[in-house]
Amino acid sequence: MHDDARTTADAAAEPGGGNRRSRLLRRLALIGPAFVVGAWQFGPGNLTSAVQAGGLFGYRLIWVIVVSTALMIMFTDMSVRIALSSGESMVETVKRVLGKVTGVLAGIGVFGISLMFSVGNAVGSGLGLSLVFGGSPVIWTLVCTVVVAVVVLARDFYTVVERLLLAIVVLMAVGFIASAVLTRPDWGDVAAGFIPNLPPGVGLLLIALVGTNFSINAAFYTGYATRERGLTRSQYRDVTISDTIPGIVAPGIMTILVIVAGAAALGGSSGGTLQQLAEVLEPVAGPAGRIIFALGFFGAAFSSMVANATAGGTLLSDGLGWGNRLSSRRVRAMILVVLAFGALVAVLAQGSPVELIILAQALTVLVAPFLGVLLFLLANTRRLMGDLRNRWWQNIVATIGLLSIAATCLRLITTFS
Repeated sequence: MHDDARTTADAAAEPGGGNRRSRLLRRLALIGPAFVVGAWQFGPGNLTSAVQAGGLFGYRLIWVIVVSTALMIMFTDMSVRIALSSGESMVETVKRVLGKVTGVLAGIGVFGISLMFSVGNAVGSGLGLSLVFGGSPVIWTLVCTVVVAVVVLARDFYTVVERLLLAIVVLMAVGFIASAVLTRPDWGDVAAGFIPNLPPGVGLLLIALVGTNFSINAAFYTGYATRERGLTRSQYRDVTISDTIPGIVAPGIMTILVIVAGAAALGGSSGGTLQQLAEVLEPVAGPAGRIIFALGFFGAAFSSMVANATAGGTLLSDGLGWGNRLSSRRVRAMILVVLAFGALVAVLAQGSPVELIILAQALTVLVAPFLGVLLFLLANTRRLMGDLRNRWWQNIVATIGLLSIAATCLRLITTFS
């Protein structure tokens, strides 16, 4: 268990530890796993698609983020419950309950998704820093890759990652709240965006929005982060309140803020780019406006780069039976492979970084239905889950999620056919 969580839990167990203050501290100590997943989910593809959603369609696609966030909470919760019930890694549980081949395919599937995400993360990190400091995005991409590699080699890897990502989430929240306020949106029109409305011509952008905000591969990894923290079944309720819900809601709110900023700044008539949105803020708040948005974008890309590489390397190693703990040398080696792939493609790519990010994120939808079905089956296995098994209403919401992700997958296939 994470040292802070153990210390706080022990303190709460002492006489008088059941008071309100100790309960609050105990819950705060549980914050971490879902925020790591949220940092992975809230990457450059998420931001890029959100900017284009606001630029092209105004506030009309905000409801997509609300629905995606609700579905994301459900699948993340299933992953947490599975981890708390099994005491094993997710792939180990899949192998034991659903068969070895299925477990191997799950590990390879998440690794494949991570490779796709790594491209957007690498491009986004370099692009974000180039907006702040100038210079070549490619050079900054390589710098970011080296920094993440150093983090991977840290002794207490998971603790370092968790604390780093929590700090970056706070930085991003400040940046995107400021960006939304500075663009002076019509909040009445923003409220109307919560009403479902599918404008014509949304196409691949809708798939990218769903694929980045309803990220089943990220939800799947939550079980690993939960296990790394050593959380137990008795902590499930507190984990849900303190970590799962806020950890997933936070990136959803920030995505909505980016759509709001994009719609207000770009006028709902142009897809725009991250560079254009950053420049629009400059007349409103001076150079600080551009820097605020650029730092938020960099934070999203860099945090996602760390979390994505960690998940991809862990899942592949686990699927191949090479271990699943972050202290394992093989796991760290696979994490470095994901980082190297993203940096290599970012350096060699000749197309637009924004288009590259959108395409990479949309393609992740292809593996998501398989992972979603695995989570659904495990969460309904009585001998595994016991009293944490899915209830009827959870199955209804999960079924809606599976149908929506399957529909986006079908739409993606038909878009390129």
